[in-house]
Amino acid sequence: MEQFHHGHHVRLRSRELGTYLHADEDGQGVSLHHRRASMNAAWAVHLYQPPHARVPFLLLHSAAYGRYLAGTGAPAPLGHRGHRVEQRSYNHPEAEAVFWLAVRTEFEDDVLLQHFNGGSLRANGKYLPWNNGASVGYINGIYDMSTMMHWVVEPIPARETMPPLPRSTRLTLPTATMLLSREIVYMWRDIHGDPITGGWHMFRGRSVFRLREELARLLNAVQVLGVADLVMCLPTRDGRLFPLIVDLPSNRQSFHIVVVVAGTPPHAALRYADVDAE
Repeated sequence: MEQFHHGHHVRLRSRELGTYLHADEDGQGVSLHHRRASMNAAWAVHLYQPPHARVPFLLLHSAAYGRYLAGTGAPAPLGHRGHRVEQRSYNHPEAEAVFWLAVRTEFEDDVLLQHFNGGSLRANGKYLPWNNGASVGYINGIYDMSTMMHWVVEPIPARETMPPLPRSTRLTLPTATMLLSREIVYMWRDIHGDPITGGWHMFRGRSVFRLREELARLLNAVQVLGVADLVMCLPTRDGRLFPLIVDLPSNRQSFHIVVVVAGTPPHAALRYADVDAE
């Protein structure tokens, strides 16, 4: 577990395939891709030791969509081995699904990510490249030991400033009515991190740039602040915040967002992954 530091970001690269574990744009799936300089390949480290547990567990929080890497009891998709791996929200009732242990292997600094309910995270697609998913390799009660379960941990340095949000194009009325909608549950915190106000909002589309504009109007923040002074954040299971800086996933799932103001202590505590760094 010494390769994982609480609150920092990492990439997980398959030793066998050379591809990186990605949070899929649908906000639920997990797959493997060669794209390295992507927020979808960045995972924030959350170390958590439940009461009476002998060791802390590793939780991996997507820097893109704020959901946790989870192993499930469902069968993996056709062409993959073991059980399904997916992204789950921070408040999902099945807490143990997001608990992992990192165990050093005998090969260089590779690790096995062992799941709380048994088995280890494995890459798929060695012989069928289009099966580019991940799963928990645990079949018929027997560990399916393989180098496809070996992961290289790559630390991601932090940026000093927030990267610019992806710009959105202006929508015409017919286009806007065809966009998917979702519920945004939001809360605005003061300089001490205490709630000021909150509510919910039906938002159409995926643009994080437009979402910030709409929340600024709802909060009446444009009267005293610039829109760019508002920073939207994703909460974690332990109440920490990570900035939302990519467009929303392509689904209709609700999003919980905490808004902080640039220059305040809550804003200073945010950590931005520099995914473009070598």
